[in-house]
Amino acid sequence: MGVSTIILPDVGEGIAEAELTEWQVKIGDIVKEDDILAVVMTDKAAIEVPSSTEGTVTWLAGEVGDTIAIGAPLVKLDVQGQGDTGEVVQDVPPKVIAEPVKPVVPAIEKPQAGPSVRKRAKEAGVSLPDITGTGPGGRIMHEDIDQFLSPVVSEKSHSTEVKQIKVTGMRRKIAEKMALSKSHIPHITIVEEVDMTALEDLRGKLNKKHKDSRAKLTILPFMMRAIVEAVHEQPEINANYDDAASIISQYGQVHIGIATQTPAGLSVPVVKNAQSRNLWDSAQNISRLSERARSGKATRDDLTGSTITITSLGTLGAIASTPIINHPEVAIVGINKMAMRPMWDGHAFQPRKMMNISCSFDHRVIDGYDAALFVQALKNLLESPALLFIEG
Repeated sequence: MGVSTIILPDVGEGIAEAELTEWQVKIGDIVKEDDILAVVMTDKAAIEVPSSTEGTVTWLAGEVGDTIAIGAPLVKLDVQGQGDTGEVVQDVPPKVIAEPVKPVVPAIEKPQAGPSVRKRAKEAGVSLPDITGTGPGGRIMHEDIDQFLSPVVSEKSHSTEVKQIKVTGMRRKIAEKMALSKSHIPHITIVEEVDMTALEDLRGKLNKKHKDSRAKLTILPFMMRAIVEAVHEQPEINANYDDAASIISQYGQVHIGIATQTPAGLSVPVVKNAQSRNLWDSAQNISRLSERARSGKATRDDLTGSTITITSLGTLGAIASTPIINHPEVAIVGINKMAMRPMWDGHAFQPRKMMNISCSFDHRVIDGYDAALFVQALKNLLESPALLFIEG
């Protein structure tokens, strides 16, 4: 028998290392060619690393949360023949190498889970499809089984246990990015009230007319269109700022990031060239990219290149928020909760669908006056939606 070493492959141009977020195997497991060995993450994109050969796992590079260099050994396998390292191991009974792997009962719809998780679920008599996975791409983790098996705690009883959770994977990437943004960027946030009644009437009519032939329109495509129109007049808003080099890059094309909540944390897929898309094209791309992000299938290209970002909590949104800028951008637009409120029209109170928008700006690049102009432009466009479709 020989030894075959699986290295961490190149996962993207210019990337020197990746974080190990999940092992799909353990020492003693028998793997086949193309079986997934591990999941690594870089730039918020989860990447599965497959085996290039068949063999028995004898060595793993580290623990979840460790950083592995590109090209470094990731897994070593005992294989038939000479292997690829020149090492030769004695052919010993499987019990000497490791405890034989017990067969796992296939789960319905094959939920994503590592062999050790599947084995534990089987031994506990738990059906994997009944468990909601919180790992990358919805993978079921040991913590998910713990949560599923834990008894319900009554409102009057409180556990004294202190649970320590290592910050890894996407949650660590989010933490690093948020810390970078807040420590480097002096934020200024402007909140403005917007009457969405006319736009909501238009949106409802368009969805009813095209419900069988086109993607459903949410507020997001209209907001994207408003941003395209507004930054045409204020190109300094559609920009990135390299503070290390003191260079502002203003973009003619508008690439809009859409902040998306996924099982693994916040992700920001990017709708490229929003200036060239109509409402339905934008809606279709938002849906496609958001689904890829939630399922863990978003590529590096899907998640990079944004020039301005939209964030929204939908129906969970509050009256106002203070969005954190997606570094190195210089602006972010926050959509808050919509509600019917009585508004004075000069003669009487009228019921109107009102929504606040919260926009944050990099105060090193955007002055308060210019920030206010941009917010007012969005307000005017959203309150008079016909302006979104008039050239010039």
